[in-house]
Amino acid sequence: MEFQTTYQLEEYVLNTRWEDLPASVQERAVVCGIDLMMALVLGSRGEQFQNGRRMAKWMQPGNLLIPGCDDRFSFLGAATALGHASNSFDIDDGHNMIKGHPGTSFIGGVMAAGLEKDISYREFLTALVVSYDVAVRMGLAMQDHYQFLHSTGAYGAVATAAGAGRILGLTREQLNTAISMAEFHAPMTPVMRAVAYPSMNKDGVPFGAMIGALAVLDTLAGETAKTHLLELDEYRDLVASLGKTYEIMNLYFKPYTCCRWAHQPIQASVELMAAQHLTYEDVASVTVHTFHSAAQLSKIVPKDTDEAQYNIAYPVAAAIIHGDVGFCQICNNALDDQRVLEMMKHLSFTVDPELDRQFPEKRLAWVEFILKDGRILRSKVYAADGEASDNVDRNWILRKFHRITAPFLSPQDQQLMLELLTTDPDRKLRDIVIDINHILKGHAAEL
Repeated sequence: MEFQTTYQLEEYVLNTRWEDLPASVQERAVVCGIDLMMALVLGSRGEQFQNGRRMAKWMQPGNLLIPGCDDRFSFLGAATALGHASNSFDIDDGHNMIKGHPGTSFIGGVMAAGLEKDISYREFLTALVVSYDVAVRMGLAMQDHYQFLHSTGAYGAVATAAGAGRILGLTREQLNTAISMAEFHAPMTPVMRAVAYPSMNKDGVPFGAMIGALAVLDTLAGETAKTHLLELDEYRDLVASLGKTYEIMNLYFKPYTCCRWAHQPIQASVELMAAQHLTYEDVASVTVHTFHSAAQLSKIVPKDTDEAQYNIAYPVAAAIIHGDVGFCQICNNALDDQRVLEMMKHLSFTVDPELDRQFPEKRLAWVEFILKDGRILRSKVYAADGEASDNVDRNWILRKFHRITAPFLSPQDQQLMLELLTTDPDRKLRDIVIDINHILKGHAAEL
């Protein structure tokens, strides 16, 4: 292997300025800021975040407030707790070609660094842009180099080191060390095991956040390291496109609180039932035609929200019963709905070779309903809503925000929170978090 240190990646991370970004990239950064904050706020309502809070308290003391609780943390503690929140309900963005979730991979460490350094929301959004570019490019390099599907925590460690290193003022040489360290020690999470045996292991986000944050701290402590994958000759093209193509524009956004691979049959079922004016009581059985990886998703009766999210039978059944899959369908208290559990028994899944051939560039599925009156109904082939080709805009993400947060925020408080995230980019990130926590306090008891 021939490595060449040119600092091209590090220069891009450190020197990118908000005013130099195209208007479309700036607008997408605002969209991602809304979506990621929503994921953190929703995640703060879950058990995984509570575990992360407890773990973070065992680390060195600090004074940082984070969304969703009154505890105070160090930079490392905040990155750890936020890493436990960001992917907790699987509602965060994704990228088809790395088969994972770039935003959640680094948001914990980037927000922790931003709170530590007391940066503006504008600088926070700029750090998101460069972190997406590092996450996706490193994910592509890792999966090609190792010929194995490592999930979000792997490249998230590197993106965390890059985004946090930018905010905390590393030099290009220090950032090269931090990225090298994060990539070398990255948690090489075997995502398909989590698909087959779902648990809080899931996408490995918390450990990626911790490794990335530790890489920055170890660099600041004087540790040195050399080489990372994006310095290899075979990945030079990935680095050469920095500042020319922005991976933040190639994201998909998730309308449902479960694995993206289940979104296509969910949407197909919801829209077919609405078009035909059906209720779940009309349905005798449903066959889902999908791609191989989706068909491998768990079909067990879930005992907790993680088993419900990394599942295909449960969320499709929940969609047929409720017409949606959000917090109210996927939280632990919802999992004993006997109508959903009964519907799961009437679902079957088969691999469509043509749909499988188009994966991962496209994730497609269609459903076939057999009704109790003997009719057979077939949906069209669906790519789930929110794909990069849909050009998701602010209106799309606002509709998602209102729908997902409705169980615990009043319309007035939804609007207040959105104003914090859209109206004053020069405001301090820390002040925005304080105001968000003030809004959430009035609703904490509802869940």
